[in-house]
Amino acid sequence: MKQKNLVIFSLALFLFAGFVSCKKEKTSDSGNTEISTHSDDQSVFSAEVDAATDDANIVLEAATLYSSREMGADTTVCGGEITWDLTANPAVITITYNGSSCGNRKRSGSITVAMDKGTQWKNAGAAVTITYNNLKITRLWDQKSITINGSQTYTNVSGGLLAKLSSQQPITHTLVSDGLSITFDNGTQHTWKVAKKRMFTYDNGIVIAISGNHTEGNVENIAEWGTNRYGVAFTTATVAPLVIRQDCDFRLTSGTVKHDVAGVSVTATFGLDASGNPVTCPDNFFYKIVYTGPNGNSLSFILPY
Repeated sequence: MKQKNLVIFSLALFLFAGFVSCKKEKTSDSGNTEISTHSDDQSVFSAEVDAATDDANIVLEAATLYSSREMGADTTVCGGEITWDLTANPAVITITYNGSSCGNRKRSGSITVAMDKGTQWKNAGAAVTITYNNLKITRLWDQKSITINGSQTYTNVSGGLLAKLSSQQPITHTLVSDGLSITFDNGTQHTWKVAKKRMFTYDNGIVIAISGNHTEGNVENIAEWGTNRYGVAFTTATVAPLVIRQDCDFRLTSGTVKHDVAGVSVTATFGLDASGNPVTCPDNFFYKIVYTGPNGNSLSFILPY
C-alpha cells in the first residue's frame, strides 16, 4: 500500500508536468512572439523542475519506508534508473534518465539527491541537495528541448510523508535555487533562480497547491526569475496558487500565473469555463491569457485545456 501511494503521487505530478509542458500560447502578432515563447519556456522549465523534484521525493520516501537491502525492487520513476549509495556521507541517490519516451517527452542526463548521514526525510526541516547533471528534456510533438544544470535545496518544511498524506496534517515542501543553468534549443544559455512552495493536503484524494516563495520590491510570490533566451530580465509570480486535484483526474483546477518581461506582462488564469467564469469538476476547463503592453494596451483570449 505504501508503494502504491508513492506511485499515485508520482502519477499526479507527472500528469501535471505533461499538461503544462505541452500547452503553448500562440499569437499572430509578431510583437508578442518573444513573450509567448518565454511563457512557453517558463512553463516547460517549471514543470520539469517539479517533475525531477518529485522523482527525488519518490526515492527519498522509499529510503525512509524501506531498508537499503530492498532498494530498487519496487521503486521506479518514469524513464529513469535508480542507484543507491546510502552508506556514504552524504548519502547519494542517482536517477539516470535513459532517453526513453515518458508521456509527451523524453529525458536524458541525471539528477543526484544528496543528504547528510542521519537525515530522515520524514522529519520537519529535513533538507537535501538535488543536482541536475545535463538533464535534457525534449518535447516529442515539436522536438523543443531545454537542458538544465545546477543544484537546488529541497526541504520538507512541515515533516511527514506523502505516502501517508491521508492520515496527516498538510505537508509543505520548498525548493530553492540561486541559479539553475538553462540551455535553450537555440543555443543560448542563461541562469534562472527558483523559490517555490508546495502544500499537499488530502480532500477526496491528493490536493497540491504550488506558489512562488520570493519577494522583490513590491512583487510577491515570485516562483522563477532571471534572464530569458532573448537576454531580457523577467519574473514569474503566482498571483493565486496552482491547484491540482486527484479527484479531478489530477487536473489543474485553478490558479493564476503572471510573467513580467520588459514592461510587458502575461497573465494566465486556469479553471475557467468558455466565458471566463470559475468552474469545478467535472466541467470542461479553459484558461484565459491576458497580454498587457507597456502602454496599457491589452489582448486576451480563452482556450481549453
